Amino acid sequence: MQSVDLDIRGQICPSCLLLALKELNRRNQEIRAGDAEIVITTDDRQATSTIPIAAEHMGYAVDVHAVDGVYRIRIRGQR
Repeated sequence: MQSVDLDIRGQICPSCLLLALKELNRRNQEIRAGDAEIVITTDDRQATSTIPIAAEHMGYAVDVHAVDGVYRIRIRGQR
């Protein structure tokens, strides 16, 4: 499985959400097929709720982990 890293540190919502949605739409088929996942790195706490909510509404599985003020949001195929 290919892991696509999207580093959006320094961005704030709604920019974080828009960048994440752009990448999700671009790689939709790969992610749904299980061939890829997106790992988003952000320092915007609001993004840890907006991005997962949007991705889950689109049918993706989402995990969020925080380490030292940096958040990693992993988005992969169907829930």
